[in-house]
Amino acid sequence: MNSAPGPLLAGLTARARAAAHARTPACPCGAATLADRPDGTVVRHADTVAKAHPLDATPAELTSRLTVAARHPGILLPPLDPTPVDLHGRLVTFWPYGTPVDPDDPDAAPWEAAAALLARLHRSPASKDLPVMRGPAKAARAVARLREAGPHPAVAPVLRAWATLPLWARAEAPMPHTGTLCHGDLHLGQLVRHPAADGPWLLIDVDDLGVGVPAWDLARPAAWYACGLLPPGAWTRFLTAYREAGGPAVPAEGDPWPALDVPARALTAQTAARAVAKAVAAGRPLDEVEQSVVDACDRMAAVPPQLVQEYAK
Repeated sequence: MNSAPGPLLAGLTARARAAAHARTPACPCGAATLADRPDGTVVRHADTVAKAHPLDATPAELTSRLTVAARHPGILLPPLDPTPVDLHGRLVTFWPYGTPVDPDDPDAAPWEAAAALLARLHRSPASKDLPVMRGPAKAARAVARLREAGPHPAVAPVLRAWATLPLWARAEAPMPHTGTLCHGDLHLGQLVRHPAADGPWLLIDVDDLGVGVPAWDLARPAAWYACGLLPPGAWTRFLTAYREAGGPAVPAEGDPWPALDVPARALTAQTAARAVAKAVAAGRPLDEVEQSVVDACDRMAAVPPQLVQEYAK
């Protein structure tokens, strides 16, 4: 790493405070660390958020992603400045604060809003200089960490499921379609209301945004549904809203799974890989949810994705 976590966090907090005070001289003040992980550190000061992006972020690619967010303010939360700055060897950006989804109120999860935003994003023109969507690369990194985690009974079924996927879904070959603007890492934590509390829902986090296969953006809720972690009613609301908004990732009617099967399997393997790696590192058993995605991988390995798609036709 280019810097120790302490100096980075302290510097980011100071930058967030300075940016907040520049926006609002009568700042009410109040700071919080929203996330502090190797792939991103996020701090808040009043109504301003500062984010240190992953070490592998490049100025050119991040700037192109920030430009997309700035040009689509009704879909993506726009940055306060579309140009990142350097801090301790990390690229830093500044954003207005938005109210996140309440994790303690699953019945109020904005599935329809998330689906409509995705459909609008997928229908938006993609500039030719935009990098590829990083979803498959992120899944591949999770599996690489699993291989390094050490022995565990759940490693084998996850790797078997991963091995059944086509090369593009494992980031080992180009994606078959790169003409659609994609988010790359859609989950409910990627939505906020802005202005805070009463504003519309917007997508956040441009780190994985790019051109690619739009079905990847539907894959996490599809995988949760297939694993029994998302109620059928919520999945139906999400899928229906996406279709009604003209989303191109799945057919307007009929069976969506020929399009969703490979991405959903990849996200299941990614989720399981992360869960097992964390359990090994903590020296603890898998919890019920973690075991359910590992079990799903075990089932997936027995039926290759291409067979599922053939049966679905």
